[in-house]
Amino acid sequence: MTLSIFAAILLAALLHALWNALAKRQAEGRVSVLLVSLCSGLFSLPFLPLVGWPAPVEYPWLALSILLHCGYSLFLGRAYRLGEFGQIYPLARGSAPLVTLLLGALLLGEVPGVVAVAGAMVLVGGVLLMAWRGGIRLAPAALCAVLITALFTAAYTLSDGVGARSAGEPIRYTLWLFTLTALVMPLLMRWQSRTALRSLTRAEWYSGALGGALSLLAYGIVIWAMTLAPIGLVAALRESSVLFAVLLSWLWLGERLGRVRLMAALVILCGILLIRLG
Repeated sequence: MTLSIFAAILLAALLHALWNALAKRQAEGRVSVLLVSLCSGLFSLPFLPLVGWPAPVEYPWLALSILLHCGYSLFLGRAYRLGEFGQIYPLARGSAPLVTLLLGALLLGEVPGVVAVAGAMVLVGGVLLMAWRGGIRLAPAALCAVLITALFTAAYTLSDGVGARSAGEPIRYTLWLFTLTALVMPLLMRWQSRTALRSLTRAEWYSGALGGALSLLAYGIVIWAMTLAPIGLVAALRESSVLFAVLLSWLWLGERLGRVRLMAALVILCGILLIRLG
């Protein structure tokens, strides 16, 4: 993995942690994650004339990814309503890369070097240690939502990686993916709450718009990176976002930062270094 791709994925990780922290702050509204997805699509829409229509080979991957992203948004929003950001975010992010790495090797034949794989395993281990923090204190419903979210994450990561590669146009694929997914969001928001759209405050729209812009940029970088590097390795490195998330949970959301989290942060940094060396 080149230094430019490595740095770009770390930037995407920071942006991802930021929009998730914004969504968590608004999680009591039931539609915070859905609102972020809606705003991401609205930001994508003006750029579609510049990239043109998707190629036919991209259609099935876009259709599959839209379904997977909708499931991801629903279950992530539910998890944020039921649990603490400092545990929900690492668990949701840490479980998925192992599945992605394994399926990428089995289905796509992408087997990174030994050092890079070791780095991915160390990084994910640090992420899960971050979530454990002396014991998982999540209600069964919250834990179930987190694990389902992780499965959706692994599935859409592989789908988007292959979809973006299919025509070699990651920017076009990203813009169409976010725009088409946004079309479904009002229906999902109404399903979650009949008054969701009407009851959103101006502050919530501003927060959703900022989160949408960050989400679009963050995942656009990741999709681009997956066309140039092994999908499983990109997915693992992206979970360095947990480092940024734990700082946000401490500084912004007022959650406790203890010795276990600091130890986990060091483990994650070791994993990042190994991936770079690999």
